[in-house]
Amino acid sequence: MAGARRCAAVTSHCAERPGCLSRTPIGREGRGSAPFRPAEPRGRRPAQNEFLIMPKSRQELFECLDALGIAHTTVEHAPVFTVAESQSLRDQIPGGHTKNLFLKDKKGACFLVTLEENAEVDLKGIHTLIGASGRVSFGKPEALMEKLGVTPGSVTILSAINDPAHEVTIVIDAPLMEHDIINAHPLSNDATTSIGRDDLLRFLDHTGHAPMILKVSA
Repeated sequence: MAGARRCAAVTSHCAERPGCLSRTPIGREGRGSAPFRPAEPRGRRPAQNEFLIMPKSRQELFECLDALGIAHTTVEHAPVFTVAESQSLRDQIPGGHTKNLFLKDKKGACFLVTLEENAEVDLKGIHTLIGASGRVSFGKPEALMEKLGVTPGSVTILSAINDPAHEVTIVIDAPLMEHDIINAHPLSNDATTSIGRDDLLRFLDHTGHAPMILKVSA
């Protein structure tokens, strides 16, 4: 009978604690037993990036430029994924047109290199110019989205707005800064936004990025 009462007491004790297994031993006070810990629920665990800040939209980018008093114009067009595809837009949009390289070194540091669209870069030696740890390679699309909130084909210097943690070093090829107007995608490759050279630097300063301006093109 004593054994039955003890078993009944254990069953009743566990029933008051959701997730407790009836065969889990319960410690007795005064004997140094570990405190009771109910089993953790087996529901879905949050994904690694589930709680990251959502990337800014084009409209939010424009609102940021407006708040800074930066004049900008945007031309919408069919999506372009390469420099060759965007050549047809040159007559419509004056100024320096850009291409962007999202790079990563062997220690995981990320760089966004922005150049004039026809500039050539020696990827085997650029690490010596931008302070990377060893040779660099192109960052994966997943890292691009995580760090700058854009997809391949839409890489743009304006995506600095999506890097509040300043995890990406911005590098601007010096010859690009000879243009008074600089053109870049407004976070998607179906439009081109034009802003002044000095205004671009002011925008980057607002995002907390101090770009490296040096000649990296061949």
